[in-house]
Amino acid sequence: MKKIFLLLLICQLLVVPAFALDGNEMLKKVDRNLNPENFEMYRKLINIEPDGSKKEFVMYSVKKGKDKMASVFLSPASEKGRATLRVGDNMWLYIPDVGKPIRITSLQSVTGGVFNNSDIMRLDYGMEYNCEKVETTDKGHILYLKARTNTVAYDKIKMFVEGKKLLPVKIKCFASSGMLIKTLHFKKIKDFGGGIIRPAVIETDSPLYKAYKSIIIFAKVKKKDLHDEAFTLNYMPRINGLR
Repeated sequence: MKKIFLLLLICQLLVVPAFALDGNEMLKKVDRNLNPENFEMYRKLINIEPDGSKKEFVMYSVKKGKDKMASVFLSPASEKGRATLRVGDNMWLYIPDVGKPIRITSLQSVTGGVFNNSDIMRLDYGMEYNCEKVETTDKGHILYLKARTNTVAYDKIKMFVEGKKLLPVKIKCFASSGMLIKTLHFKKIKDFGGGIIRPAVIETDSPLYKAYKSIIIFAKVKKKDLHDEAFTLNYMPRINGLR
């Protein structure tokens, strides 16, 4: 009997529940489910004014690893050729007429609207945030994230994650004061091919920008091998050549 008891005890210890992950491990899975390690994509960003008028931007973007992202504007004509680069916490904007990259911050916005540069030049969430707590719900999990440094756009994030797919459904972004800055809504799960199944739309609203809304629509997300040179200041005028 003693041997049977010991065997049963060992079996119980070896059985690991499907989501018996610590918060940061779960966050890593969310990051990878959202994006491959190295990839390219096209995005349409739409800013909607309170009167219903819209301004649209189309961007081509590439990302390498957890901390490098570069983009170039394809339209409208007034923005064509502008490029952005993010390496870690450092961000730059290249304007063809100026000819020299200028520093920008995470709280600014190269497109205006509700999305800031941190949203538009999104790195892995795990690069910027530490998961302090995981709460399990009947629909999945809620990850409570705290910024690793004070240079991050949001001090705290409350991420609602769907249970089986481990993809975000909603993200609430807070200032250090506890004030809600904005909410991101992840919609329309799409199979992009190559094992990439993720939300094709992100909508955001903010109590700070009442009656304003911004939307990002993703297209042609696919894995792509990229060289390190593509993520340097000197390469910013040539990002369009990666297409």
